Amino acid sequence: MDQQGDVRTHPEAPAGPERRRERRRRPAVSPGLKGIGIGSAALAGVAALLAAVFLRDPGGYEDHGALAFPTVGVLMAGGEHWCTASVVDSPRGNVVATAAHCVAPAGEDGRPGEAAHDGLAIGELAFAPAFTGEGSGKQPLGVWKVRSVQVDERWTKWGEDTADFAFLSVEPDADGRSLQEVVGRGEAPKPVWTSGYEREVTVVGYPESEHNPENKPVACTTQSRHDEDDPAMLYINCSGFWTGTSGSPWIADRGGPGRPGQLIGVLSGGDTDVDSTAALFDDRAKALYDRAAKSAG
Repeated sequence: MDQQGDVRTHPEAPAGPERRRERRRRPAVSPGLKGIGIGSAALAGVAALLAAVFLRDPGGYEDHGALAFPTVGVLMAGGEHWCTASVVDSPRGNVVATAAHCVAPAGEDGRPGEAAHDGLAIGELAFAPAFTGEGSGKQPLGVWKVRSVQVDERWTKWGEDTADFAFLSVEPDADGRSLQEVVGRGEAPKPVWTSGYEREVTVVGYPESEHNPENKPVACTTQSRHDEDDPAMLYINCSGFWTGTSGSPWIADRGGPGRPGQLIGVLSGGDTDVDSTAALFDDRAKALYDRAAKSAG
């Protein structure tokens, strides 16, 4: 993949400089996920962020064509960086994909979970595509309120790794525009439900600020394959995918602007910043997507 703008790309690497929290092992709810826990930000901060996008005038967004990855951004919970999420092509243009553990507690033994993987409440969700900048950062394409969350019960009751994906619908902006209109109709990848494991994929995510103080996306294009520890999961070897990159899109055959490729999964976990896994989208993922697309305004 060609480098675009100021995005930092990371090639394949044999090892990472330090370990992340351990990968989840079924059936326990493990801290091996790459999401970020919420700090002490008040919910009033969320309201302020949401107001900022809904009060924009028609020319208030930056040109999506000037941004390296306009469809990928930060999933916020309680007003703070929680995970990564991305726009997926849909009829009404208001569907976002992320990891299930970013939006719903994992269940165990058929019972719903009570808290996120780090024990904190998930909070009110919003999506900031193309987020960047130190501290509170900039939201050049606005902040979009999440309307609905669609998660498979294989996750919410059993915490199954192979169901660690979710689809969200977001509210249109104050002028009635869809999220896809703002990020670019030709930029969002189409989801596919029958992909193989061995693909050339581009993975884009937002690490936590400790490893990424300027809040820039990290990207890697490489070959995906079966995970050796769990062959039902996808695996890549790319450095830089620290905590905070959960939900990062795995896009097959991406060709740059106007050639958005196919979304085959989202980043779920991994042992280090170098090792990353994803659940391959299947028919159950399609059912979630269809529900999110139907509920999108």
